[in-house]
Amino acid sequence: MRNALLIGLLCLTGFAKAQHPIDVTHYRFLINLSDSSNRIFGKADIEFRAQQSARSIEIDLGKYDQKGKGMQVTQVGRYGDRKGNQPSRLSFQWISDDRIRIDLDKPIQKDEEASIWIEYNGIPRDGLIISKNQHGERTFFADNWPNRAHQWIPCVDDPADKASVDFIVEAPHPYKVVSNGVPTGNSNQVMSNGNSSHYWIEKVPLPTKVMVIGVARFAVDTVGFFGNTKPVTSWVFPQDSASGFKTYAQALPILEWMNQYIGPYAYDKLANVQSKTIFGGMENASAIFYYENSVNGKRDEEALIAHEIAHQWFGNMATEKSFHHLWLSEGFATYLTHRYMESRYGDSILKGRLQADREKINEFLSRTPRSVIDTVANYMSMLNANSYEKGGWVLHMIRKQVGDQAFQQIIRQYYESFKGKNADTDDFRKVVESITGQDWSVFFDQWLKQKVNPSLQIQWENSADGKSANLSIRQLQPTEPFSFPLTLDLTPGSGNKKRVKIQVTKTEETFILPEPGTIDSIVVDPETELLIDKLIVVQKG
Repeated sequence: MRNALLIGLLCLTGFAKAQHPIDVTHYRFLINLSDSSNRIFGKADIEFRAQQSARSIEIDLGKYDQKGKGMQVTQVGRYGDRKGNQPSRLSFQWISDDRIRIDLDKPIQKDEEASIWIEYNGIPRDGLIISKNQHGERTFFADNWPNRAHQWIPCVDDPADKASVDFIVEAPHPYKVVSNGVPTGNSNQVMSNGNSSHYWIEKVPLPTKVMVIGVARFAVDTVGFFGNTKPVTSWVFPQDSASGFKTYAQALPILEWMNQYIGPYAYDKLANVQSKTIFGGMENASAIFYYENSVNGKRDEEALIAHEIAHQWFGNMATEKSFHHLWLSEGFATYLTHRYMESRYGDSILKGRLQADREKINEFLSRTPRSVIDTVANYMSMLNANSYEKGGWVLHMIRKQVGDQAFQQIIRQYYESFKGKNADTDDFRKVVESITGQDWSVFFDQWLKQKVNPSLQIQWENSADGKSANLSIRQLQPTEPFSFPLTLDLTPGSGNKKRVKIQVTKTEETFILPEPGTIDSIVVDPETELLIDKLIVVQKG
C-alpha cells in the first residue's frame, strides 16, 4: 500500500473491538448496485465456527446515522444444518455504531459450525467508494483497509480472521466487475431487469482488509499466463487503455521474480486495476487497485507495482496478527521491492533507495518519536516511515548480517510457516533464530521497540610516532546503547585503503585500529548497511 494520497485522512481511527466468539470460515455476499442511487442492497451468508460456547454472536457493520449514511438491517436468519436444526429467523440489536449482536435460537458449543444470513441496505459512509472517475464516469470500488469493510458488508473486520469469499454483484449494463478469485460460469449473465450478474469465487481464506469488488466501465487486457494457467490481466478505464495496458504489463515479470524469490504464488489470477480510492495502491488479494493517474504511459510505477505484488505474499497470505505489527506487511513489501529493483538495475539502485529511506525515517522520528511496533489506536497513522521504510531497513540489516543465502532462506521459511495464517514480530524473530542458530532478541528490541535510531560521534587520533591510531565511538541517542556491527573504510597516510568491521556495544568505547600507521580519513558505513541517525566524524589533534 502506498500512502501518498492520505493527506487529511489520518483522523480516521480503528473502532473499539471486543474479542469475537466466532471464526468466520466463508462469506457469500450478494450486492445489488444501481445508477439511480448510491444505496446498495445486500445479503450476506456467513459460515463460522464457534471459538467458545455462546448464545449470541456479534458481527461488525456500520450503523445507519442521522445523515442518511450507513447500513440498515432488515432481517437476520439462521440456516438449517445436517444435525436437524431447522431454518429460523433471529432477533438482533445494535450494540454500537459499528456492531450488531445476533441472538441465536439455540446456543452453539465450542468448535460447532453454523451459518447465518443478514439482509441489509444503505448508503456506505465508507469502505465502498461510489464516485466518478477522471472521465466523469460512475465507478464503485471497495476500499477496506484497515477495518473499513464493515461500512458496507457485515463481517468480522479484523486481520486475524480469514475466510474464503464469494461476491455476486448485480450491476447495470455495461459495467464490468472485478473481484478476488476467479469468475464462475454464471458470471456476466443478463437478468430480466437489464442488469447483469457477476459471480466471483475466492477459495483462499482472506482477511477482510483485502476483500474487494471493482465496478466500472473497463477495458481488459490479458498480459500473459503465470505458470501457464494463471491469467495476469489489466483492467483500465477505456479512455486510458493504451497507456494503462503498457503500464500494468510490468506486473508479469515482477510476479515471476517474487514467485522465484519467496515461494509459490497462492492465488488463481492477478488483476491490476485502475481505480478510484483513497490510496495510491492497495494490495487486494489477486485484484490490486492503483490510483487512476498511475496509467500515464511512462511505465514509471514499476516500484509501486512491485510493492503491491509483494503484498500478495506478505500482508495477504502471511498476515499480521494485528495492525500494531504492520511492518510485517509494509516493511516486507518495501524491502522486497528494493530487492526486485536491485536484481533488475543493480546494487547502486538499492543503495540509493536505502539512503533516501534513511533520511525519511530520521525526519519522521524527529517529528514523531514512535516505535515500529506501535500500540496506537489510529490505524491510519500506522501508514508512516516506521512501518514502511524502517521495517524495510530492519530486513536489510538482517540480510547484511546473515548473508544473501540465509536471508532468502529466512524469507521463504517465514512465508511457508505462516501462509494462510497470522503472525506477529516474535513469530518472525523465532524464524530468524531457527535459521541462524543465534539469539536475535536484542536486535529486534532495539530496532523495533526503541523510538530512536543510533547517533554516532566517531573520533580517531594518530599516535605521535605515526605507527598506530585509536578510534573512539560514542553513541549520542538518549537511550541504552545499541549493539551493531559497523563497517569502516580507512584511508592510511600511505598504502591502500583498508576496510574493517567492528562490533559496537557500549555508549563509549575505544578501538585500536588493526593496521599500524596513521589514518588520513574514515568513511563510515560505505555499503549502506546501518540505520544511523546523526553522524559526526572528526580527527583529534
